[in-house]
Amino acid sequence: MSKGPGLFSDIGKKAKDLLTKDYLSDHKFSVYTYSESGLALTTSTVKKAGYSSGDVAAQYIYKNTSADLKVDTENNISATFTVTDIIPSSKTIATLKFPNYESGKLEFQYFHPHASLTAAVGHNQAPPIDLTVTLGTSTFALGAEAGYETTSGKLTKYTAGITVTKPDSCISVILGNKGDTITASYVHYMDELKKSAAVGEIARKFSTNENTITVGGSYAIDPLTLVKLKLNNHGSLGAVLQHEVIRKSFVTISSEFDTKALEKTPKFGASLTLKP
Repeated sequence: MSKGPGLFSDIGKKAKDLLTKDYLSDHKFSVYTYSESGLALTTSTVKKAGYSSGDVAAQYIYKNTSADLKVDTENNISATFTVTDIIPSSKTIATLKFPNYESGKLEFQYFHPHASLTAAVGHNQAPPIDLTVTLGTSTFALGAEAGYETTSGKLTKYTAGITVTKPDSCISVILGNKGDTITASYVHYMDELKKSAAVGEIARKFSTNENTITVGGSYAIDPLTLVKLKLNNHGSLGAVLQHEVIRKSFVTISSEFDTKALEKTPKFGASLTLKP
């Protein structure tokens, strides 16, 4: 794949990951296994609000093709087939789901040094169509996204975004929800490994005149331990502690509570991920 502006979904992703990734509200245990033949197996169990569920996932990679299969305890089955370079600098992804087969889709991605394009079509009789286009370079990009409903002939969504990326920082602005919301974010990295970082995000919803301001960051206490914090103007405070117990295996503990309503029960989450 060429090094270009990336996909439209990458705009604002660095800030979003810092403010949402690993902030858990459930308890999860995952075990990964790999074989030399290219087969990877993942077994996961999740407990949330007193309810337990689990799933088993398998992935097989051969040359430019990968196949993913996932089965959960609620009898849902999903399969994803990915083929790269059917034509140069492209990726084709087919997703199938059962019993909700209408939620599957076929997606095509094309990458160019100065542009990227994606097109996705649903698997039902009146398939929705999603299109994105991004123009620019790896340091500056602007893009747009649109969703079209073939039944009504109406646009279901349209979003625009712009991002500027430097080796130690990234700033993004996204106009979404059919122009009803605007989100601006800034990330600044403190080290070369990009483990320690500060992030700020401002989101405004025009229809309700509501503003949400969130600040946060991550800090590497040592090479094996990471701490994350976030706080918004509505009083929501979250914290994450992640430690690499053995190579590629992590234990993560998370908590979130409302500083303006301390009588409410805080949310706690934890996960243990074991990889060979």
